[in-house]
Amino acid sequence: MNTGWIVFIIIMAVMIAAIVVLYFLGKRMEKRQAEQQAQIEANKQSCSMLIIDKKRMRLKDSGLPQAVIDKTPKLMRRSKLPVVKAKVGPQIMTLICDEKIFDSLPVKKEVKAQVSGIYIVGFKGAHGKLAPAEPVKESRFRKFVKKLQEKAGATPVK
Repeated sequence: MNTGWIVFIIIMAVMIAAIVVLYFLGKRMEKRQAEQQAQIEANKQSCSMLIIDKKRMRLKDSGLPQAVIDKTPKLMRRSKLPVVKAKVGPQIMTLICDEKIFDSLPVKKEVKAQVSGIYIVGFKGAHGKLAPAEPVKESRFRKFVKKLQEKAGATPVK
């Protein structure tokens, strides 16, 4: 047998092993996420709040309590989170927002939000009509992908 074939077989075996390991890790993470989502749904409460400010910022700079920062995994501390500063009753709180609703959350408006601990899960407009969300600035990568898709004749990604 040629040494090229031996190297090829070894590389393929390593790749197959890596795919199998990633598959099982993905299944485990999926189960863990489903459990966390069920726990969030069980602890969800509605409260009225005035949204003062919203930003994507690092966990260290967010102003969250030190106990929250200590409990987060090391890798998550560097990533940027959607952080919302809101007036809930008489006190001003810093809350973490769900990524799905962060862009549509209005600033300087009072909303009725579903909160689970310090995590905003959803919201409804409390007073007046909510203005449509500001359009999100497209990144250079997304613009590049959109141009490539238009040239290829495919439907562009939103």
